[in-house]
Amino acid sequence: MHEQSTASLAPELAVKYRSSLALIRARGSAVVAFSGGVDSALVLRLAVEALGAERVLAVTGRSPSVPSADLAGVAKLAAALGARHAFHDTSEFDDPNYVANPQNRCYFCKSDLYEGLRALARERGLAVVLCGTNADDLGDYRPGLQAADEHGVLAPLAEVGMTKAEVRALSAALGVPVADKPASPCLSSRVPYGEAVTVEKLRRIDAAETLLRGLGFRDCRVRHHESLARIEVPADEGERFADAALRQRVDAALRELGFQYVALDLRGLRSGSLNEVLLGPGLRGV
Repeated sequence: MHEQSTASLAPELAVKYRSSLALIRARGSAVVAFSGGVDSALVLRLAVEALGAERVLAVTGRSPSVPSADLAGVAKLAAALGARHAFHDTSEFDDPNYVANPQNRCYFCKSDLYEGLRALARERGLAVVLCGTNADDLGDYRPGLQAADEHGVLAPLAEVGMTKAEVRALSAALGVPVADKPASPCLSSRVPYGEAVTVEKLRRIDAAETLLRGLGFRDCRVRHHESLARIEVPADEGERFADAALRQRVDAALRELGFQYVALDLRGLRSGSLNEVLLGPGLRGV
């Protein structure tokens, strides 16, 4: 396949675009760890362009920790990007290290995922596993990066220094349908470290966030503090909760899900707010 025109891209981003294609092309064939978010969607789009659809397989890890809305659309998105798609059922809940929810929980999850994807790549005769880590992720608290290194997973966006803003800009230029999709990290990231991760908790979180998205909160988190649900929405959307009818609807729905108390975080949506207990406010993460 031929590279798309880079005339509309900033010169530095055009260089990164061509470099990422060259890096992927040199691998010959690939499995793409495909969550359906903008980062992995761009990697898949680049892989199909660099290698051809017949040498690329998009694979989505399927488990209770993945938001149901994300699983629902991944196969269709992969097809729109010209790629074959498969699901891989992960087994992180069989690992007591993961369930205990230590500060490096993500390491155990990603180790399980990447081990499965590497095995699938060998089975299908594909050379490498690609992931969507970008350059900004390298400054976050992300134990999953260690798992990627240990399993030889290649992160082409990070390797060429592509930032999240550049990922979105390039995705928009290439017509990737989810270029403006908000981040959608795993549901386990809503449970404070040290509190056990259970399927029941994750289903409760998923249902609560699905409700909020249905009310127009496109980007939201429901942090699970045992009997308390702490809602995070963008600061400029928090004023919507001044509406008594909305408050009552959300409160009733979340209490029906099993929460005893429902609270709105007055600081607004902060990616990685549960990581603030590790290194203080301002740490970015999930």
